[in-house]
Amino acid sequence: MGKRKQKIRVALRKNRQKKPRRQNDFTHEDLEDSNLAHGERVSGKGDLTRHRTIIGVEGDENSGLTIDVDMSQCRPGRVLSVHRSGFIVQAENGERYECVVRNVVRAIASDQRTAVVAGDQVMFQPTVNDQGVIERVEARTSTLSREVRGQEHVLVANVDQVLIVASSADPPLKPSLLDRYLVSAAVGDIAPLICINKADLSNLAALQPIIGLYSQLGYKVVTTSTVSGYGIPRLRELLRNRETVLTGQSGVGKSSLLNALQPGLKLRTGEVSGDSRKGKHTTTSANLLELNFGGWVVDTPGVRQFGLWDTFPEEVEGYFVEFHPFVRNCRYPDCTHTHETDCGIKQAVARGLISECRFESYQRITAGDLV
Repeated sequence: MGKRKQKIRVALRKNRQKKPRRQNDFTHEDLEDSNLAHGERVSGKGDLTRHRTIIGVEGDENSGLTIDVDMSQCRPGRVLSVHRSGFIVQAENGERYECVVRNVVRAIASDQRTAVVAGDQVMFQPTVNDQGVIERVEARTSTLSREVRGQEHVLVANVDQVLIVASSADPPLKPSLLDRYLVSAAVGDIAPLICINKADLSNLAALQPIIGLYSQLGYKVVTTSTVSGYGIPRLRELLRNRETVLTGQSGVGKSSLLNALQPGLKLRTGEVSGDSRKGKHTTTSANLLELNFGGWVVDTPGVRQFGLWDTFPEEVEGYFVEFHPFVRNCRYPDCTHTHETDCGIKQAVARGLISECRFESYQRITAGDLV
């Protein structure tokens, strides 16, 4: 039996139309003298939106309703890159198309900042000259997202691994930002892998405490240097035949890492600002790149702040794996591990069983502080 079809009512926002300014000085005399037809009224709302009823296909509990498309006209594909001018979609036969997205697709994803992202599986309709129109975005199996102005900004979809890149120096390593990425990976159901790059700028012995901390928590950690080539072979093996998104602070060397892994990519790289020691953006859009040793990677723009999406403060403790054995020792079942007495987590921190650095990250996340 086929999936049941339903009607969906969506609001389509008209492009490039300014909202008319409403006059506030109308009087009854003005209204009587204005040649309004019977039943008409003065309004300041304007004609900013219009509604359309479309046919949707009932999906599973995770995907909900999706747009019903003409399968005889559409082809499946994967979004390789997202640019201001459109989307590069690769069909199953390897052909690539420059596509735009149907307005109704954006309308259905109105609660997100990004309706179509790199990694998305889509149905698109080819038009002319290797161009096309994205008619539907399939349900995503995994996402890496952050919050931007109260909306979800999906960085990438349908990958199975996230390589969280930090640098040993220049810019300095930020454990609190690293912890935010680990929480976001868990929320998006993506396996995390930590890479500490620019190992040539630090004494490896000085990095051992941070490497040991995350290794003991069960995370894979690799140390690399694109200058000396240290750690590059091991990283190549960890990425082989996987679909991996690279993410991290601006300036940590994500593009340089990819160039070291596969020199033929020739990605543009940048330097760290001399004044602020903060990274400069060299990657401006997410791109899905095929690796010649097997697998795919997505190079994403660097960030300086990473707000968590779809994560309530009371849920954060569940993503700090070292908290689990000690939560039962808290006096209060709704303990926030901040101001309460008889808190099992704070007692564990005092005894050195939980890292003070990680506990500080937890406090900053639950307080809503951005890194």
